[in-house]
Amino acid sequence: MEPSVRREQIMSILKKATAPVSATALAKSFQVSRQIIVGDIALIRATGINITATPKGYVLHGGVFAEDRYTSKLASGHTAEETRKELYAIVDNGGEVIDVIVEHPIYGELSGQLNIASRHDADQFLEKIKHTQANLLSELTQGVHLHTIACKDKQTFDRIFQSLSTLGLLYHDK
Repeated sequence: MEPSVRREQIMSILKKATAPVSATALAKSFQVSRQIIVGDIALIRATGINITATPKGYVLHGGVFAEDRYTSKLASGHTAEETRKELYAIVDNGGEVIDVIVEHPIYGELSGQLNIASRHDADQFLEKIKHTQANLLSELTQGVHLHTIACKDKQTFDRIFQSLSTLGLLYHDK
């Protein structure tokens, strides 16, 4: 298969995807290496198409996966030990944690894609942090960070906001 045809087919898959699509899954379907897919994604991005790499796979902005969701940001402020409580409160109330954003004094805005939509996702994320002994981005800013939250509507977002406020996990509560 010609590489240009493969890239068109990758775009077609990402447009129809209802969840992130991993490079490994794409590589398997095209019978190429994962590295070939990573290169294909880089070339597609170079044309100006907005594809985000998340821990679960690639997401095409504007695809099926992104449609019909209410998104908004909220400011959190808590310790690393309270992260599980924060993530559970968001997903238990119908939200998905799309990313985490911190303001670094030297580098400016730093962000990481999370795409956490369930307790299972949260547990896997926290286990990976523990296993790799990596630090949370929020540890760079003494716990202050933003999250982009996706959910079905504003009422769901308001419920998430209220839950986090009740738990004392929002930055304005400090």
